Amino acid sequence: MNIYVGNLSPEVKEDDLTEVFSQHGKVNSVKVIRDMFTQESRGFGFIEMPSQAEAMKAIETLNTYELKGKKLVVNEARPPRDKKGGGGGGGARGGMRGGGRGGRR
Repeated sequence: MNIYVGNLSPEVKEDDLTEVFSQHGKVNSVKVIRDMFTQESRGFGFIEMPSQAEAMKAIETLNTYELKGKKLVVNEARPPRDKKGGGGGGGARGGMRGGGRGGRR
């Protein structure tokens, strides 16, 4: 099960999250999301735990847990969005309607 962790202090590293979450069960992976250019933490990350029961217990216990001076926001991760824009071409909608403007003059 994938878990979202937000409101991370900039000092929080993957090892810190592994230590905290592994107290509630087996942890498969931990990823703190970083800025592509500066490599600074973007303040959130993801934890993968194989057991849904352990993951739910971790979410329940660690939501609002204070780590390095900030209270964590912990919940079930939502599935990733479609990076292609979803909805089948949102940019084309304006273009199709835009062609009719000339006839209204």
